[in-house]
Amino acid sequence: MSRIVIIGDGAWGRALAIVFAKAGHEIAIWSRRNPVLPHSTDAFVAAVPAQHMREVLSKIAVGRTPLISAAKGIERTSGKLMAEVAAEVAPQSEFYALSGPSFAADVIAGLPTAVTLAGPAAIQWAEKLGTTHFRIYPTTDVKGVEIGGAMKNILAIACGICEGQGLGESARASLVTRGFAELSRYARAQGAQSETLMGLSGIGDLMLTCTSAKSRNYAYGHAIGRGASLVEAMAEARGVVEGAYSAGIAAKLALEKKIDMPIVSAVANIVAGHSTPHDEITKLLARPVRAENQ
Repeated sequence: MSRIVIIGDGAWGRALAIVFAKAGHEIAIWSRRNPVLPHSTDAFVAAVPAQHMREVLSKIAVGRTPLISAAKGIERTSGKLMAEVAAEVAPQSEFYALSGPSFAADVIAGLPTAVTLAGPAAIQWAEKLGTTHFRIYPTTDVKGVEIGGAMKNILAIACGICEGQGLGESARASLVTRGFAELSRYARAQGAQSETLMGLSGIGDLMLTCTSAKSRNYAYGHAIGRGASLVEAMAEARGVVEGAYSAGIAAKLALEKKIDMPIVSAVANIVAGHSTPHDEITKLLARPVRAENQ
């Protein structure tokens, strides 16, 4: 049995607390409302929004204790992934990234779920934390897992907009496919492994969040697509919409690195209020014909 501290008491933090307790571990939850830590900890699990990760970690003496990030986003002020943020704020800690197609409600209900855990000793932690209904597949590709989790949220907004505009399921399938091509181009350019992108934290998570109204990012995009203002759409989402915060910096990074990501750019323009769904869809449909694998 290990002592696990869950950082964050939102839906995902509570879901992980439940499943890790079922795996036989002693669980404590740290939050702003309950900022108390046990005297000893075997691992921290950070289930907080990506934009709050730096602030939260700066308040906790992580030290050399392993840190598992369950956040899916890019820090918009720096363009850094959570591993890079942790390297600055908790440099002695061994970092892991947990991601994959998993809604908190499904995990809490005990429904079968599979995710990916990336890090140096991922296989040992996967064996410790997994259960029969929460399967964890280990990998060492932290960057691939993190990029997949961050980019799929942006693409889910695009698919929600598509549905809200009434463009049909064929259009949404095209967006998912071409969006995955963008995600893959970016991830490979950053040194991620193609196998990771084809796995749970890549195409798996993308498929889930781009097709379900349970996804806050998809629901946010759907509201925008049907005509809600950005403020109204965010209010309807009832929670943190990670893709809305990551879209602008992701588009900026893609431009700087000369990686073609027109769907991500379109979402960034829309959520920043610089363009409309109609105008961005028109631009996407007017793009010149090119080979599919380019």
